[in-house]
Parts: sequence; C-alpha cells; structure tokens
Amino acid sequence: MNGPEVLVPILSVVATAWVLITFFTSRNRERMAMIEKGLSSDEIKALYARDVKRDPLQSLKWGILFVLAGIALMLGNYLHDAYAVDGGVVVGMVILFVGIGLVAFYTIASKRMSQ
Repeated sequence: MNGPEVLVPILSVVATAWVLITFFTSRNRERMAMIEKGLSSDEIKALYARDVKRDPLQSLKWGILFVLAGIALMLGNYLHDAYAVDGGVVVGMVILFVGIGLVAFYTIASKRMSQ
C-alpha cells in the first residue's frame, strides 16, 4: 500500500474538507455583505425563506414516467430471458414507454387545465 491506493483516501478527505470550508466561507461572506448593506435580520430571513409550492401535476408526471419505465424494463428483461431478444430492444422499449407516458400526461394535464 505504497502507491496510488494511499492517495485516494487522503485526497477524498482533503477534497471534502475543501468543499465544506469553501461553502461555509462563502455563506459567511454573503451574510456579512447583507449586514453591511443594512438589512435587518427579518429581511435576511425572508430572503432565505423558500416558499415552495408543490404542483400535483409534476408529481403525476414523474409517477407516470417511472411506472412506465419500470414496466418497460421488466418486460424487456422478460423478453431477453425468455426469447433471447437483443439488449437494444430494452432501451427502445424504455424510450417508447416513457414517450407514451409523456403523451398520457399531456392529455391528463390539458384536461385539468381546461377545467
């Protein structure tokens, strides 16, 4: 264990420490600049507060895509094992099923938007 295998753990620790130090230093500089500009603590908190509104249609879209991609993978693996279908067919099935999912989502979303 004299060569490059020693460098990997050392470099990973150094890189992690560098990222953390950079993150905290830049965050501190940003906050100090806000204080120098005269922002109150309530205004600073308002800047960092995130008002996240979840769109249920986005969850529906990702749900449809993941379900259909999973079905395509299961069906492709079954066809590969049972009928010795080439592996490229599995990729094509995933793309086809995801495309079908996007069209289905568009249909559902356009109906909901028109209501």
